[in-house]
Amino acid sequence: MPNRLAGSTSPYLRQHADNPIDWQPWSAEAFAEARRREVPVLLSVGYAACHWCHVMAHESFSDHEVAGYVNEHFVAVKVDREERPDVDAVYMEATQAMTGQGGWPMTCFLTGEGDPFHCGTYYPARPHGGMPSFMQLVGAVVTAWSEDGDRVRSAARSITERLASVSRSLPAASVDADLLAGAVAALTADFDALRGGFASPSHPAPKFPPSAVLEFLLRHHERTGSSDALAMTGTTAEAMARGGLFDQLAGGFARYSVDATWTVPHFEKMLYDNAQLLRAYAHLARVTGSELAARVTDMTAAFLLRDLRTPEGGLASALDADAAGEEGSTYVWSPAELVEVLGPDDGAWAAALLGVTEDGTFEHGRSTLQMRADPDDQGRWQAARRALLAARARRPQPERDDKVVAAWNALAVTALIEASAALGRSEWLAAARRAVALLLRVHVVDGRLRRTSRDGEVGDAPAVLEDHAALADALLALHQATGEARWLAEARTLLETTLDHFAEIGDDGAFTGRFWDTADDAESLVTRPREVTDGASPCGSSLVAGALLTASLLVEPAASARYREIADAAVAAVGGLLGEHARFAGGWLTVAEAAVQGPLQVAVVGGPDDGARRDRLADVARRHAPGGTVVVAGEPDADGVPLLADRALVDGAPAAYVCRGFVRDRPRTEADDLAAALTR
Repeated sequence: MPNRLAGSTSPYLRQHADNPIDWQPWSAEAFAEARRREVPVLLSVGYAACHWCHVMAHESFSDHEVAGYVNEHFVAVKVDREERPDVDAVYMEATQAMTGQGGWPMTCFLTGEGDPFHCGTYYPARPHGGMPSFMQLVGAVVTAWSEDGDRVRSAARSITERLASVSRSLPAASVDADLLAGAVAALTADFDALRGGFASPSHPAPKFPPSAVLEFLLRHHERTGSSDALAMTGTTAEAMARGGLFDQLAGGFARYSVDATWTVPHFEKMLYDNAQLLRAYAHLARVTGSELAARVTDMTAAFLLRDLRTPEGGLASALDADAAGEEGSTYVWSPAELVEVLGPDDGAWAAALLGVTEDGTFEHGRSTLQMRADPDDQGRWQAARRALLAARARRPQPERDDKVVAAWNALAVTALIEASAALGRSEWLAAARRAVALLLRVHVVDGRLRRTSRDGEVGDAPAVLEDHAALADALLALHQATGEARWLAEARTLLETTLDHFAEIGDDGAFTGRFWDTADDAESLVTRPREVTDGASPCGSSLVAGALLTASLLVEPAASARYREIADAAVAAVGGLLGEHARFAGGWLTVAEAAVQGPLQVAVVGGPDDGARRDRLADVARRHAPGGTVVVAGEPDADGVPLLADRALVDGAPAAYVCRGFVRDRPRTEADDLAAALTR
């Protein structure tokens, strides 16, 4: 019989609905049951595309002997970390504090009050490498609970108190050009000049795509002309794109590389990674004209819209790492398999091109596909690629986690809009509009944002800070791309809600410079999470600082000053992080670059009969202005579009007004003149 996860909107929870363990979703009722039965809570946190989550589910959670023991001695709770990042953050912090590391699946044992007393990650079915089996672990927990329960509960309360007392703030510091130059120097010290990416010498792998760091380095290069910043960006982008991390046949990036050379990925494809990388490669193509960056942008956008788009217009969260229970089996090849599809000559040629060897770079003599150099015959490659894709389509395919996460969809919306501007692809802008429409139509309930939906049905989990901030930023990007006032209005409403419910207010009634990750009226957990570092995606605090900075360039002066003041205070509050730990502050550094560059605004106006000429000027502005610039086009004094106020036509012709630091330059009516002004 299915357990209590069967009705969940989370694909991850539904994957465990037929486990013999009597899993429950996270709820007050589950903890009330644990208190009533006087047993601990077994909390298991993971996500649908996670390979090792599948392994533990197969080895332990599907075992009837294990299930009987767990059901007797615990209340078992399953959490999708993507649906409840707040729960994940609280107990990941405890796991890292107890073990020095974290990851998924995450396995925690809690009191009925939610206090953690033992935490870890994956546990095997049998003891291995000094690690106990899962059954040994739960047996030891039950023994400790039954024989020394008072001490266990007291220790758990102490752990919670220590976690709550740890300050998640960092030393404040003024953020200026010198600090940003220091961040580049710190990144240079961690840069792998041979293979791209950033790592410490003692831990060269795994390597994660440094998406936010690349965005910062590009902006720094645009502001300062730094050749080092551009070289680190270009080397890393090329290494990732040519390695096994990138799907050479269908586009899209895997989550990370298990090695230092970007050869073998952890095969799951996550929306948030591909959204950020789409944006980074589009900007690299815009800045440098790189054909490789443009091709990767095109293939990544195609992957998003072909493989992740939902019928409702949103984007699914992920593709699984596994297919038919085997990790990466969809994507790897042997030389014989290439010959079988392409024939002897083309098969051998493709094997040499794609790094497929007899020994293999992965497992069982099979290789990931790499393209360390462009093919000498593009026509031959495209024919081979089509044939290999057709053959791959006949293999077992990875499952899709088709829930729609507000923050990740918003990141993709911003990326699609900016990539559309960089490469002139109007269909990407149309896809972004559809996704925004879904988020506003389905995810906003009674004026408040929800985090997830599936099949057009909204979930119960409230949105966290990253959802609000990323969606506000996406709405601001859509306002700039279309000139439509409604998107700016929606963004401002969302930002005000964010400030009301997530900003930390000190005893003096003033903003402290810090944000919480959960709303003030959200479910109360044992601690209230606040992340200040940027990881695989920017933290909510850096996202909201960026949205506020952008909004300050688009609204009327009184609101502009308020938004800018809050954004500057948020960046200064983590100033101590930026220079010392730049690898973990890419989102913050990207915002700081725009702030140090100074407000750069381009308002393009044209009459109703001059749309083509106005759009030409706007297109030039979007292609030539540095990252962080706001560009809006429309009719003079358009209602609800403050940036177009008091901008007149010039001799009846469309004109572009460039403002730097709120100082307006003379209007430009010719595209070449505008491009020259923006590239100075």
